[in-house]
Amino acid sequence: MILTVTPNPSLDRTYEVPVLERGEVIRASGERMDPGGKGVNVSRAVAAAGRRTLAVLPLGGAPGALIAELLDAQGIDVAPVPVAGATRSNIALAEADGVLTKINAPGPELTPAEEESLLGAVRTHSADADWIACCGSLPLGLAPSWYADVVARAHSGGVRIALDTSGPALLQALRARPDVVKPNAEELSAAVGRPLSTVGDAVKAAEELRAMGARAVLASLGADGQLLVNGEGAWFGTARVAAVRSNVGAGDSSLAGFLIAGGSGPEALASAVAHGAAAVRLPGSVMPTPADLDPASVTVTSDVPVDLVLTEPVS
Repeated sequence: MILTVTPNPSLDRTYEVPVLERGEVIRASGERMDPGGKGVNVSRAVAAAGRRTLAVLPLGGAPGALIAELLDAQGIDVAPVPVAGATRSNIALAEADGVLTKINAPGPELTPAEEESLLGAVRTHSADADWIACCGSLPLGLAPSWYADVVARAHSGGVRIALDTSGPALLQALRARPDVVKPNAEELSAAVGRPLSTVGDAVKAAEELRAMGARAVLASLGADGQLLVNGEGAWFGTARVAAVRSNVGAGDSSLAGFLIAGGSGPEALASAVAHGAAAVRLPGSVMPTPADLDPASVTVTSDVPVDLVLTEPVS
């Protein structure tokens, strides 16, 4: 069972538009409403793959109630933590050429009592978990050290933990030695404090995160592929994608694929790449099912192309 923790979930509305023109009335060609937040998306991807998952998340107000309903409709078990503030609502505008514009609300501020309830829910439900995936930004009211505390508690209970966050929350959690962290190129660059221009730059940055405490680093490099660096070496994975429809939740789908396949080594990387590639071919934040995957399109190699210039270098 994969337990996910989403401290700042959201109700996500995605509109497909021909082109985004500022100041104009734009007619959407399609729309979706999905439960959102990185951990929620991981649970949705795990469930779509036919695997057991439980989503722990604080929920409040009408948006929170709707998230619980939507997850239940998808067959996902939820461990809701009631909070006084209303869960945030986010908007994504997906243009026909694949460009995505997102508007993310800040979300409610959690009280000390609500924080303790959230920690208690994680503790209660982690006994049956093979992995805990802690994902996303921290809401107001939670200190940057909150994820570090969760990692330490998970390890004391003998549970492996994956972390997908950024900024001070990531840096402070590294000292607790999470089993895997999953930054994208921008988050990886910010963590080491310098630009990334090539895949080799990303490898060096991932190695630095390991030196800070991460046991493994699964880095998403956008259209260029994904990188896995652990104590045994480094691997690079790519997949053919003819057209990108939406990249909302693609990284979360990748993490789900990685954990579903065991969360270690090149086989898990291949699964991560396959799930991420399938996700970008789907609308909104729809998570891929096994029928959507194309394992034959995936290539994983230990001969990492360190001189490959990133399509979207991070400055």
